[in-house]
Amino acid sequence: MSVRIGVDTGGTFTDLVVLDERGLTIHKVRSTPEDPSTAIVQGLSEAAGEIANGEIVHGSTVATNAVLEERGARVALITTAGFEDVLRIGRQTRRALYDFMVTARRTLVPPELTFGLSERVAADGEVLEPIQPDQLDAVIARLRAQNPEAVAVCLLHSYVNASHEEAVAARLSTWQVPVSCSHHVLPEYREFERWSTTVINAYVTPLMARYLASLEAHIGTARLRIMQSNGGSIAAATARSTAVRTILSGPAAGVVGARAVAETAGVSRIISFDMGGTSTDVSLIDQTVAVTTESMIADCPLRLPIIDIHTVGAGGGSIACIDAGGALRVGPRSAGADPGPACYGQGTELTVTDANLLLGRLDPTYFLGGRMVLDVERPRRLAEDLAKRAALTVRALAQGIIRVANANMERAIRVVSVRRGFDPRDFALLAFGGAGGMHACEIAAALEMRTVIVPRYAGVLSALGMLLADVKKDYSRSVLRPADTLCEGELRELFQPLMAQAEKEMAEEGFADASLVVECAVDVRYIGQSYEITVPLVSEYRDEFDRRHARLYGYSNPRRPIEVVNARVLAVGLARKPELPWTSYEVKRRATACRMRDSVFDGRSYQTAIYRHEDLVPGSGGDGPALVASEMATTVIPPGFQFQVDEAGNVIASGRTRRPRRVRKPEDLAAVQVSSAARFSDGRARL
Repeated sequence: MSVRIGVDTGGTFTDLVVLDERGLTIHKVRSTPEDPSTAIVQGLSEAAGEIANGEIVHGSTVATNAVLEERGARVALITTAGFEDVLRIGRQTRRALYDFMVTARRTLVPPELTFGLSERVAADGEVLEPIQPDQLDAVIARLRAQNPEAVAVCLLHSYVNASHEEAVAARLSTWQVPVSCSHHVLPEYREFERWSTTVINAYVTPLMARYLASLEAHIGTARLRIMQSNGGSIAAATARSTAVRTILSGPAAGVVGARAVAETAGVSRIISFDMGGTSTDVSLIDQTVAVTTESMIADCPLRLPIIDIHTVGAGGGSIACIDAGGALRVGPRSAGADPGPACYGQGTELTVTDANLLLGRLDPTYFLGGRMVLDVERPRRLAEDLAKRAALTVRALAQGIIRVANANMERAIRVVSVRRGFDPRDFALLAFGGAGGMHACEIAAALEMRTVIVPRYAGVLSALGMLLADVKKDYSRSVLRPADTLCEGELRELFQPLMAQAEKEMAEEGFADASLVVECAVDVRYIGQSYEITVPLVSEYRDEFDRRHARLYGYSNPRRPIEVVNARVLAVGLARKPELPWTSYEVKRRATACRMRDSVFDGRSYQTAIYRHEDLVPGSGGDGPALVASEMATTVIPPGFQFQVDEAGNVIASGRTRRPRRVRKPEDLAAVQVSSAARFSDGRARL
């Protein structure tokens, strides 16, 4: 049996899950932000030793961080003359309608690197103005004088006729610079979104290519696959040319892992809650994973199939501070891996993890299974200084930090549920990541969610999700025809070129026949609408569109004509997956705590039982307050909650669904005000 390894690079830790003849092996190392491959190589050496013919599936944040931190390649854009400003104009929408100090839209291509080319293709594909070779040579000469690191080619209506983009790419092929053509990256209509997605690809491709080349050099002959934002993996060679597809690869793997865990727990409707060191990612799963083609990264539209994930800057490493107006802020700044939270021994600012430690919600002697001992005094000194500025006690300050962070994460869950037409009370909250289990029960109570699931492998679920992910590739083309002009046979004919391409490319990946699944879908809208809904291609796809429209927007009109906008094909290569452990039990039993300690909940000190997850057997459980500590993460069970370990080793918590009312001490009032204000001030709380 060849070894397979899932590797997830996070803001604080790099997680590895090794699958070999021994089963699953878990390992964590501190991330190295200056060069993520350093931590990966260290982790591989410590966890798996020499890897000869194994396979590594890696979720990378390299492309994401390059866009967010504005350190991607120097990109030049060749576009149709007269349309050089499309990326700056966008759709002429203002993010803040009444803001007189509105800032200009951010673009990844400066004006001096934007070049107009005299050519024109009509919306039906007819060539209205052919490219003149001498003019193309002149544009390329001016472009080369600027010495860009990558080139994006985005011409009008190339989604229906790509001949002009192909001609430009052919002229650029003699020059050793990566070229991204919009008809290859996103062959769909809507020029702004198509060009933006293509430019993002050009912006991140050189950096991703260098990173993958360096990583492959370190891992030798092992096969390297990269996780995509759609929940599947692709070969490293493919990721080099279409790096834009890896933008949300780590969080996407977490959703894949969350769905697998939910199935083992017998739950089909969950909201995944991935709280790491820097951010929190949430996604709603209603039997199937939600995928969207409408997303943004750093003010730039990204129109590719991506798991519908909402991210907020609240994690275990999020830094707390008092701003100039006297408000308590938590995040989005993070202590990251270096220096990390103060309790790690080097941090100089107070974080959410430090606040949990000060409230007794972490066992300082059993962090990472005892491989790391937390420093309690360092965050206490920092908290005393910050508490003085806020005129609070250390306890009230720590509670305020937790409540502000929780309010940010509650709001994120509402975005993927209430705003999508779902009631969060109908779902279980599946929490993972290094910090997810510490906050999940309190957030579930605030949202009146009855069940919380903390997986056995909560601290490394994204890495495990990479081993559970299949190989996936997306294909699309624009149709833009009224549905009543398309018979079923004609509609299916539109899919044949996409399906043929999918089968060919997946066969090259080693998938065919029983190991290959091809799914077809269409983007549909009422005629006259500007946006569409993706539905599976079945004979009654019109009825499904009406149902989804009613759920999302509160109404539908079955008598109104519809339009088919895009055809989509998803090719899935079924990969070998690990079997999650399972142990049946006959009777429930009360777990035995290894010791007790003081912890603070709702301003009150409680004697709290501490359990080692590794010592708990299926069927065992207990009452809150309790801490369930493992080698990877800690689960906090507040007062009023109960927990039980299921057959797969997951911690299932249930309890109160509303915050209890009680008389509070005067010293707690400030913290209560912090919590109340945080609900309406986007991460800020007035003291």
